[in-house]
Amino acid sequence: MLSVQDEIQLLEKKYHFQIYKRQPLTITKAKGVYITDYHGNEYIDALSGIGVNNVGHCHPSVVAALKTQAERLIHVSNLYYNEPQNHLAELLIKLSGLDRVFFCNSGTESVEGAIKLARKYAWEKGRSGKIISMTGCFHGRSLAAIAMGKKKYQNGFAPLPSNFVKSPLNDIESLVNHANDGAIAVMIEPVQGEGGIHVADREFLQKTRQLCDEKNMLLIVDEIQCGMGRTGKMFAFEHSDIVPDIITCAKALGGGFPIAAVIARQKIAAAFDFGDHGTTYGGNPLACAAAYATLKTLLDENLVNKAQENGVYVLEKLNALQHPTIKEVRGLGLMIGIELECPVGKIMDKMREKHILVGAAGTNTLRLLPPLVINTQELDRILDALSASIDEVENENS
Repeated sequence: MLSVQDEIQLLEKKYHFQIYKRQPLTITKAKGVYITDYHGNEYIDALSGIGVNNVGHCHPSVVAALKTQAERLIHVSNLYYNEPQNHLAELLIKLSGLDRVFFCNSGTESVEGAIKLARKYAWEKGRSGKIISMTGCFHGRSLAAIAMGKKKYQNGFAPLPSNFVKSPLNDIESLVNHANDGAIAVMIEPVQGEGGIHVADREFLQKTRQLCDEKNMLLIVDEIQCGMGRTGKMFAFEHSDIVPDIITCAKALGGGFPIAAVIARQKIAAAFDFGDHGTTYGGNPLACAAAYATLKTLLDENLVNKAQENGVYVLEKLNALQHPTIKEVRGLGLMIGIELECPVGKIMDKMREKHILVGAAGTNTLRLLPPLVINTQELDRILDALSASIDEVENENS
């Protein structure tokens, strides 16, 4: 006779699009850095729901905001004003240093919005041209987003939107050449997430900003995974003392509730006229209440600085590990990649057996994105499980 958990998983296999390689867990509840499966087993979520739960699972402030707002107003559409949306807009503008915000529902939507905005702004200036992205980037799975990214996500979806070109991360000479060939914008993740936790050099970002100014290109910074305090700054671009023209953000913005945003300078945002862009659900009161509570939590609990401090702690411990399987450690704040000489799936499985959940960024890079509320004892548990799991794999391969 099948268990209830088996029945739940069979329903997924029977009815859901088979597009996710799920781990064999059925999650029933979560709190802080811990999640609990159907059998009552507790795990440390060292992936934060793929960079979403920066303030931890079900943070009391976020839960309270959702409960209160759900009793007042859930959805009203953007045909009318609503209070949570505009309070959130004000706070995001103060934090980002830009001028205008458009709310949507997902990271991919924010990227699409940024692409449309860049093209409309260029068109108003009598220009058209390419948008440059970085080799190894990931900006979502819409047709335009995959046209900017890796080949493996493009297979079977031709014809793709045109006028996108890639340049190697941290290679300013290549970027200059592409800019000279005609380009209207550059899109960069300050820390590449899906691409393997590769950090854009401070000097590269500063020279890119200068190049964009010289060539009249827009600098679009994708903060979808690396933003909201993850790297030890509210936005990862702040490490390089630059100001972008457009910012995309999502994931951790809502503390677990879906919301995303495109943030832009006034002169660029003005390129959108009534009807040029829009959304039915974007900026709904429930999502905005959750996002406002999330941002306030990041600020009030000093989680951004905590991410910076704990990131230094983890990177020092990882660099001290003596494992031939560890090829390189990369990261910023609590956004960390460990490149391995073996397939990362083996390590993930062994860490799950030790009740630690981690993720992958490419074939051989283990990705650590723990909630920013995590403490050093819990970080030590993660690192101990990692070291033990690598030992086991190395012994199996010897």
